[in-house]
Amino acid sequence: MTAATRPSAGADEGRPTHTPVEDQAASPTGDTGSAETRRSARSGVAGLLGAATSGLFGFVLAVVITRGYGTTGAGAFFAAIGVVTVATAICTLGAETGLMWALPRRTAGPRGDAARVLPVALIPPLLTALVVAGAGVLAADALAPRLLGNSLTNGEALLTATFAAVPVVVAMTLLLAALRCVRPIRAYVGVQFLLLPVARPVLVGAAALAGGGLLAGMTGWLVPAALALLACLTLVAGPLGLGRGAALRPHRADWSTFWRFALPRAASAAIDAGNMWIGVLLTSVLAGPSDAGVFGAVGRYVLAGQLAMQGLRVAVSPQLSRLLGRGERAAAAAVHRQLTTWGLVLSWPVYLLLAVFALAFLQLFGPEFTAGVPAMTVLALAMLVNTGVGNVQSLLLMGGRSGLHLVATVAGLTVTVSLGLWLIPRYGATGAAVAWAAGIATENLTAAGFARSVVREPLFDAAMVRAAAATIAGVGLAAGAGVLVGGRGLPGLAVALAVLLTGCVGMLTLPRVRAGIRGTMRQIRGGDNAAAAAPTSASTRGR
Repeated sequence: MTAATRPSAGADEGRPTHTPVEDQAASPTGDTGSAETRRSARSGVAGLLGAATSGLFGFVLAVVITRGYGTTGAGAFFAAIGVVTVATAICTLGAETGLMWALPRRTAGPRGDAARVLPVALIPPLLTALVVAGAGVLAADALAPRLLGNSLTNGEALLTATFAAVPVVVAMTLLLAALRCVRPIRAYVGVQFLLLPVARPVLVGAAALAGGGLLAGMTGWLVPAALALLACLTLVAGPLGLGRGAALRPHRADWSTFWRFALPRAASAAIDAGNMWIGVLLTSVLAGPSDAGVFGAVGRYVLAGQLAMQGLRVAVSPQLSRLLGRGERAAAAAVHRQLTTWGLVLSWPVYLLLAVFALAFLQLFGPEFTAGVPAMTVLALAMLVNTGVGNVQSLLLMGGRSGLHLVATVAGLTVTVSLGLWLIPRYGATGAAVAWAAGIATENLTAAGFARSVVREPLFDAAMVRAAAATIAGVGLAAGAGVLVGGRGLPGLAVALAVLLTGCVGMLTLPRVRAGIRGTMRQIRGGDNAAAAAPTSASTRGR
């Protein structure tokens, strides 16, 4: 990587320093760790609320697909989603992360230079998407039996529609990244976490109820992407000054600076977005659509539990880009520690319950999906590592170290695919889960080591250890009570949730807990006394 993309650099190589798109009123030298953690708290809460809504409706979508199409049909449906997801991740060429990194370091508005990034970021991915879509449509007849199984009568039409939609989904993905940088986070939440996840189960469910088959269902899954694209176009145009005199012709340095960052991210973005779906596709090819359906259903739960971290990541990524671009590593590390603690407390109970009560959760999809219990347990435990290290990938990417992030993701993918080719033919969905779990641990631990060496500030502290221990103890007691009373099925899960809810209500009576909640609320509101409850300042190294 060049000096222009290192976190210590104050400006990008080849162009002057600009006021960031976000928080342009802030003084570059006046931000403290406490101010940054207050800002991240407000953004983080918005991201978490949106992620919670997205997770709820994502679960509803999974129920609609599994109940409406059975194991074989759901396997084909999840494989088609995997195709468009992996193809989109490849075609974006890392430009969505590049926009998240570049726009906060530029000036918005008709006289700003932020709009110049759009042609740089959009043209190569869209051309790539058109080529991939055309090739996919032409090859659909040959690919359908391999990816979707020979039992489907309309597999070719399903794959054709899937590939044809790739350019639309690519454009939507890129404009969503721009939207996050130029509008308040509630605009991003409204499109990414409300419009898409709410519309999809409604349209897919309507198709299933009408007996429209897999093609109609997949169309219902794809249509919201077109609606989200139109919404993003409308919301991005104003802040960037499009149509009001903003310059759209990029300089030569804009191309080189942007793509030096984005191209290493292109491969890692495809791996990140496609990790689960690569497992689904491998399982479909090596073990059949039925096992792929089971693995896809398990994966929906695993990804739903990760939404808290996703909500926090998209909330603060532009802020991390701005801080690391200025060389304010201590403030960036303080933001990371705070949000990792939040993510841990919110995500670990989900994964611990998924591990213990996998049978109960999979029974909601139907009895044929309970074969995925071992896979669910393995993946839920692996996700404790993923969420425990926090968004270390964001620290690498927003610090401009996309090359190191690529190394971590390639290491994880190598482990996943190598083990998958060995385990899936013999163990089906369980083998796919073991392979993916090993890849998750490899990628996240490698990225955590890289992030620590880049930021050169503590990424973990005693507060995180205490939060982890308290979470394991509390959820462990509730889960133990549930298993003793009702087993690992739905009755046991109900008991565990009741015990957990009772314990949470009881904790609200503790003065220390109430004081912590009041401090967090002051951070979110940004009140006058917020600084008293915030972490240390940016001038303090670590804590």
